[in-house]
Amino acid sequence: MVVRRGRAARGEVHLVRLDPTLGSEIRKTRPCLIVSPDELNQYLRTVIIAPMTTAEQAYPWRIPCRFQNRAGVVALDQLRTVDSDRLVRRLGRLTPDAVIRVLRGLQEMFAE
Repeated sequence: MVVRRGRAARGEVHLVRLDPTLGSEIRKTRPCLIVSPDELNQYLRTVIIAPMTTAEQAYPWRIPCRFQNRAGVVALDQLRTVDSDRLVRRLGRLTPDAVIRVLRGLQEMFAE
């Protein structure tokens, strides 16, 4: 069965309700980058997201970016799979270069 959502695509930034959370998980409703491939997004009710934050910790798994004229990072260490019902609204897209940096960061994290 195909779930024709059409709401999320890789590279888009959506405002996402992340609560409830536990422990050190990033909290509240915040911008998140959709990192799941469009092929998954087309068929599933869930999307894989990486939260965005303006926290200034310079970890190698936090990818610097600019979005809506603000400097921040994409937190690859906080990846989550969320139901599409958590997506509040689309805020825009990251630049293609920023998305490529994020995808390369993911490849480095999961490669042996």
